[in-house]
Amino acid sequence: MSSPAPVESEADLVANAVRELARRTRFPVAFGGLIEEGVVSVTSIVGARTRSLDGLRVRPERGLGGRAMMELRPRMTSDYGSSQQITHDYDVFVLGEGLRTLLALPIVVHGRSRGVLYAGGWDEEQVGGVTTAPAMQVAQSVADELRIRDEVQRRLQTKSPGSETVAPAQREELRESFAELRSIAAAVEDAEIRARIAQVERRLVALAGSPVPTTTGPVPTVHLSRRETDVLACAALGATNAEIAAQLGLREGTVKAYLGTAMSKLDASTRHAAVTRARRAGLLP
Repeated sequence: MSSPAPVESEADLVANAVRELARRTRFPVAFGGLIEEGVVSVTSIVGARTRSLDGLRVRPERGLGGRAMMELRPRMTSDYGSSQQITHDYDVFVLGEGLRTLLALPIVVHGRSRGVLYAGGWDEEQVGGVTTAPAMQVAQSVADELRIRDEVQRRLQTKSPGSETVAPAQREELRESFAELRSIAAAVEDAEIRARIAQVERRLVALAGSPVPTTTGPVPTVHLSRRETDVLACAALGATNAEIAAQLGLREGTVKAYLGTAMSKLDASTRHAAVTRARRAGLLP
């Protein structure tokens, strides 16, 4: 690949989570955002019929999302307009879109809310665990990524002046080199050469170091196949399925299958979460 992918912004992280929330639940509308200066600004919306949700800013304690953030747990109403359990500060946005059923999922990091994700529908529906469980997993994936970023930032800030660290540009170069080696190895038939390449790959992983704190608990042992690692290494650089297929000489459908099995093994709901967990496990630099 010609250049490393930029680090995903928090806005992109939320956008990916909102798309995943819509995909993994039966709700037609999903939206959300993170807290900035004490207010959640909704930065991503999918599935809306109108532009009524544009500009929505949610304060803690206000509305369904505010209640979810204060209580640190999901809140749901099947008839938003008549609900007596929430304030109706944001009716112009929610009812303007015509939403009746609404689920709010707080993004909780270190015991405090960092944002909220919503899933909603235009009809009155009773929502059970089959729907809420995957929705909560999406919110948890965002929380896990934010927790990791917080710890990486803390470590960078507390590094002593003489301590060694890998600069972001160097880390991305290591990751790009790792992905390039994986693509080269995919075309090599000689077992001895493949073994030598594997040794270099392990050195790259060691050089990159683990950006994840040990305080997050033990990382489960995960074994990815050679092809699953190849595909995930390319995905780590932001490549699309089509780009990965061209890089590795595979069919796009095959790439999607390998990505799916890797995500399943890593218990990740998105490719970004799979990359994060693979790095935690020392499988990627």
